[in-house]
Amino acid sequence: MKESPATILLIEDEKQMRRFLRVTLESERYGVLEAETAADGLAQIATRNPAVVLLDLGLPDRDGLEVINDLREWSAVPVIVISAREQEGDKIRALDSGADDYLTKPFGSGELLARIRATLRRAMPKTPDQRDAVFVADELRIDFSKRQVSCGSREIHLTPIEYRLLTVLVRNAGRVMTHRQILKEVWGPAYVEQTHYLRVFMNQLRKKIEADSARPRFLLNEPGIGYRFKPDTEER
Repeated sequence: MKESPATILLIEDEKQMRRFLRVTLESERYGVLEAETAADGLAQIATRNPAVVLLDLGLPDRDGLEVINDLREWSAVPVIVISAREQEGDKIRALDSGADDYLTKPFGSGELLARIRATLRRAMPKTPDQRDAVFVADELRIDFSKRQVSCGSREIHLTPIEYRLLTVLVRNAGRVMTHRQILKEVWGPAYVEQTHYLRVFMNQLRKKIEADSARPRFLLNEPGIGYRFKPDTEER
């Protein structure tokens, strides 16, 4: 039996943008809910249980960053920010507040749909033994139970920090992670300002797992914000 399509909630006050989003989503058979205000959007999250929320930051009644902060006190629903704000600070604050991804307007329908698919994959219920599963992305293979990493037939020897950095990104595959989020996960809260640590180790990790470290396929840089592990090499 075919799964029911996921329902996406649009919290967006601009009518033309809502129309574009609805047409794009319905063309892929997603269910679509709409809200023009933060208050209506939060009410619909509580009562309609959407699979993903597309959230504009410039809402008429509240700033979207406040919405994310409030929402994360009671819900883990995935949130993709869609905003005309291009400043790195806005993107970082949104991601650090709990947004799962950030798209700057204008964006194409293909990129939006790819981000939604990645977000839905991450949100799938995890089985109790998934922690010990083998992760595969093209020729890259990670055996979490054995702590082994290989690329094709070649075993890759990683330092403990390199391995932890890779696994943190892989367990959040498709999601943009800020420098602070990664530093906290890998090195601890005392190191969240030490971005040079991250840059050095990321360069080392790319040299080991990427066929061309100057043109990475898996470990993508989000300029000024952080990094993202991209498992689907056919989608950008």
